[in-house]
Amino acid sequence: MPDTKPDSSDENRALRIIHCFRSPVGGIFRHVRDLVEHHDAQGHSVGIICDSTTGGAHEDALFAELQPKLKLGLVRLPIRRAIGIEDIAAVRTCYRHIKSLQPDVLHGHGAKGGALARLIGTALRAQGSDVIRLYSPHGGSLHYRRSRPMGRVIFALERLLEQKTEAIAFVCGFEQWSYRTKVGTPKCTSRLILNGISESEFRPMPAGRDAVDFAFVGMLRDLKGPDVFIDAVMEAERLLGRPLSAVVIGDGPDRDRYERRIVEHGVGRRIKMLPAMRVAEAFTYSNIVVVPSRAESMPYIVLEAIAAGKSVIASAVGGIPEALGKTSAALVAPDNVEALAAVMVKALSEPGWRDAVMPDPTEFHARFSASAMANQMLDLYRSLLKTRAA
Repeated sequence: MPDTKPDSSDENRALRIIHCFRSPVGGIFRHVRDLVEHHDAQGHSVGIICDSTTGGAHEDALFAELQPKLKLGLVRLPIRRAIGIEDIAAVRTCYRHIKSLQPDVLHGHGAKGGALARLIGTALRAQGSDVIRLYSPHGGSLHYRRSRPMGRVIFALERLLEQKTEAIAFVCGFEQWSYRTKVGTPKCTSRLILNGISESEFRPMPAGRDAVDFAFVGMLRDLKGPDVFIDAVMEAERLLGRPLSAVVIGDGPDRDRYERRIVEHGVGRRIKMLPAMRVAEAFTYSNIVVVPSRAESMPYIVLEAIAAGKSVIASAVGGIPEALGKTSAALVAPDNVEALAAVMVKALSEPGWRDAVMPDPTEFHARFSASAMANQMLDLYRSLLKTRAA
């Protein structure tokens, strides 16, 4: 490895980019994979640092597929969700590894990844590095409330870390608004760069012959609302007066609890549980995808399902209304089983519901493109490096 890097003022040179995040499950990992794929294809060197204790066989397969594009490598080590003494070891290990790679860009995703990237980036800059420090919240700490003591502590820490940040990249307008409301107007550079999906995903993905009525696809934790989905399926059965079928697809810390809920209600034959899988495979199970989250930023499953021609029913939280439309009939209040079930019944029983309610495909495609997202992010990296070199 060379002892020196090219002059950071060279606007056309290939960049060395490292992404730091905690759990390789869900939207953050999808977001980072898209950035890696596009930036690697443009000749940049990219690496990943993330947690080793989360994720399963599905995530292992995704990492194996991504590995050839990670010129700066993949490092996985234990990174806990909560702040603890173990973080000291994680920071030391990450610091030594990142220092050896001489990055131009340290991009932290989520609260823990954002803290790691900025703390390590600050230490590197103290030793003369020109590395720039970016942060994308992806919801994360912004799900807390200012009215609660924990929320006030977390937002104070966010404000403190902002002083060690060149830029914050928000993935949706709601996230940008939440940060300004809860933390304050950023004193560093900030950009709104919408999540996007790849061109290959903008195509119909019809369900198979044995499709069920409804599908939940996502992480199995209360924040995502699998329990609300299970209860709403049963309520929809009551409204229609007949049995329905559904599938819960995903992995997560609360999986066993949801499985017990299904068994206790005696609907195990009608509501199946399946492990996490590629979204294209998950979409073969149903033409109606339900996203009953209690809180969100900009969930990829909504973008993916709309692009695949599915009927999407979702909670009106986070950036979801930006994807479906702020007045969409597909939106329901979070944690409202009755309202969710009523819309599920309409989507299932009313002919033409999807065509009438889902966003215009052409307009949706123009807004939520992964290539546009990656190019905008690269432009942000370069503008910050240019400012740093000036």
